[in-house]
Amino acid sequence: MGVSDYFNVPIVGAPMAGGASTAELVAAVHRAGGLGFVAAGYLAPETTADLVRRAAARAPGRFGVNLFVPGADTADPSAVAAYGARLAADADRLGAALGPARWDDDHYPAKLALLTADPVPVVGFTFGCPEPSDVRALRRAGSTVLVTVTTAGEARAAAEAGADALVVQGAEAGGHQGSFEDTYERTTPLLDLLAEVRAAVDLPLVAAGGIACADDVRRVLAAGAAAAQVGTVLLRTPESGASRTHKDALADPRFTATTVTRAFSGRRARALVNRFVAAHDRIAPGGYPQVHHLTAPLRAAAARAGDSERLHLWAGTGFRAADDRPAAEVVASLTTAL
Repeated sequence: MGVSDYFNVPIVGAPMAGGASTAELVAAVHRAGGLGFVAAGYLAPETTADLVRRAAARAPGRFGVNLFVPGADTADPSAVAAYGARLAADADRLGAALGPARWDDDHYPAKLALLTADPVPVVGFTFGCPEPSDVRALRRAGSTVLVTVTTAGEARAAAEAGADALVVQGAEAGGHQGSFEDTYERTTPLLDLLAEVRAAVDLPLVAAGGIACADDVRRVLAAGAAAAQVGTVLLRTPESGASRTHKDALADPRFTATTVTRAFSGRRARALVNRFVAAHDRIAPGGYPQVHHLTAPLRAAAARAGDSERLHLWAGTGFRAADDRPAAEVVASLTTAL
């Protein structure tokens, strides 16, 4: 099946790892006619399997599962350790201990085996291109395969690997940039990137990045996208598993801008500018997932304490459109008069 066969309205609910993309959010997007995604990033295989079962029960035949493609261990241990020493004061204020700065593969082989043995309708990949053999295995199992790309070169590589469709992520997107290698900040606006990718490959495209209203959806469809992927505008919905601290910050007038930073995870990601970003952005080293694991307990403590100045407030450039209303209403507002 083609990617367009999985939605009645051209909206894809972005996979938001870390708890925001609940089974209930997947189901709400499904009921509204879109395609919801389980975010398997950071989850153990057993937790992934349970979440997939719950999503399948709520969104039968029309949902996806997203995996993180592991990258090479290229972090400088001394730079990461120095960064940890810099963060000790923030951790102390929250009564938290920093986590072990370690590399891992996010259980990628086990989660891939899970999805080939017990297939789901759609499988997506972020942070890299899966091996062609992995794509073939998923397609043989009956899954449609999507790969997130941030350049025309990545699009060509994904097409050569056998992807059925691409998620084209512009610079406006909230959360982590889905680039294959985190060697530089991606700054190409979504509409420009769509044009570049359309010229490079002949595959269905899902547009992602800063999409906040029906006009944005109409623009990306007119630019050749088959659908619009949205994440930030779903974060404040009741079905979202984002922390209350995160949800409230998206509407807090104190936060007026986003920036791309490595401060929280060691990988470039767009977030609201808070005191943590202002203090640490310039000295944060590259090193994912080491820095992610280092700061994870600090960030969890900040969420529990309601400390929005030390929390990773992932947000796209259209964050002011995020509203506290049911996800189905958000999807309906995005598809008005299409």
